[in-house]
Amino acid sequence: MQQGFPGQHTTTTMVTVGTTTVNPTIRFDRSLILTLPSILRIAQMLFSLLGFICVTTTLFAYKSQGQWFNTVAMGGFWYTAIIFIFYLFHVIEKLHKIPWLKIELVFCIIWCVCNFVAAVVIVTCVSYDGALGFATFFGFGAMIAFGIDAYLKYMRIKRGEIAQGERQASKTVSSVTSPAY
Repeated sequence: MQQGFPGQHTTTTMVTVGTTTVNPTIRFDRSLILTLPSILRIAQMLFSLLGFICVTTTLFAYKSQGQWFNTVAMGGFWYTAIIFIFYLFHVIEKLHKIPWLKIELVFCIIWCVCNFVAAVVIVTCVSYDGALGFATFFGFGAMIAFGIDAYLKYMRIKRGEIAQGERQASKTVSSVTSPAY
């Protein structure tokens, strides 16, 4: 036997086969309303809308800090409302080739940070009007809701899931061991 050659040779082949099952018809699905992602979306919309109302009812709404808070609140509200409607009517499932979870993850991270900044900016002005204290609470609530949603999206991406529908992956591992000659 020559030096440098192993006594036996092992080859491992891994094949991953995945199937994605989706129903491309647009339909209303009431059962999605009580799922955790939907509850988080509803909380995001409520916190954003209530924070917007609190700032808008004050004279502070015309200052740059109030306008920043309202921009963040309405941006979060409208994006979340549209995505929520897309999920309820299975538009996300129809367009399953779009990386919805990654898009939502990026948005949730950005809006979590933006809500934090907006709430901190508003909390510095609470002494001007009591409604700003409520706006701060709603801003931090939205931040927490977007943060939890971002974490859950990250975990789903890590598991290889798709936004709506099912993806099943099966793994085949074969190992070949050759005897030494």
